Amino acid sequence: MRVDLHNHTVLCNHATGTMQEYIKKAIELKIDVYGFSEHAPMNFDEKYRMRLEEKEFYESTILYFKDKYSKSIDILLGYEVDFIKSITMLDEILTSNVDYLIGSVHFLESKNNNNDEPWGFDNPEFIGKYQNVNIDKIWEEYFRAIEELAKSNKFDIVGHLDLIKVFKFLPKKDIRLLAKNAIKQIKKSNMTVEINAAGFRKPIEEQYPSKELLELIYEENIPITFSSDAHSVEQVGYGYDKAIKLAKSIGFTKCAIFKSRDRQLVDF
Repeated sequence: MRVDLHNHTVLCNHATGTMQEYIKKAIELKIDVYGFSEHAPMNFDEKYRMRLEEKEFYESTILYFKDKYSKSIDILLGYEVDFIKSITMLDEILTSNVDYLIGSVHFLESKNNNNDEPWGFDNPEFIGKYQNVNIDKIWEEYFRAIEELAKSNKFDIVGHLDLIKVFKFLPKKDIRLLAKNAIKQIKKSNMTVEINAAGFRKPIEEQYPSKELLELIYEENIPITFSSDAHSVEQVGYGYDKAIKLAKSIGFTKCAIFKSRDRQLVDF
């Protein structure tokens, strides 16, 4: 079964193409289960996410297409929710009637940033801040945030586990040690980790998470799923076969899908 659970729409204000175009592309690629997980509304960084007033439209449109294309593909409804400890997530999203929630860390609140605002570390607009931080400390802070995300027990999937590597500012410390506690907490919280192919399109030129971290995830018997993280029609299914090949080489044989927040494991 071909599964792709993390994809966006124009509602996030930094994607192109219609929902129907994404779906048709997924069908063309013989994807069996395709999930939309738009950047959830939040009272922060509103430029790059959908508005709460668009929630009903987003959900009803996806459910319409789910029914329309039910004979060709299984369409799932989700959200990608930013986890920022100092900013409250919206209950309207956390309690919404969806198939799954992806929890992601895109912002850090480190004092090293010399800024009261959380730092969007994966945004090219703010890449210059890497020159003024201790890289090892930033990586430590990032994985502490992932650990807190898992502890919150609000989400089903951890989004792009090692996103902090996006611009190839890599730590001197062993990444496996930096991520160890976060991975242990992910296991404890019974979460799933996605293999996110967007990294193939970024300066790091590899999937999230790295092979080293995927091996730890396998050792912990943590379920995986697959994601394109598409922000354009052309990105649907991008890097999928490479991600599948990597997962199989490590030993994974099943991946997760979700229905109404209930996880199921299927062969891939």
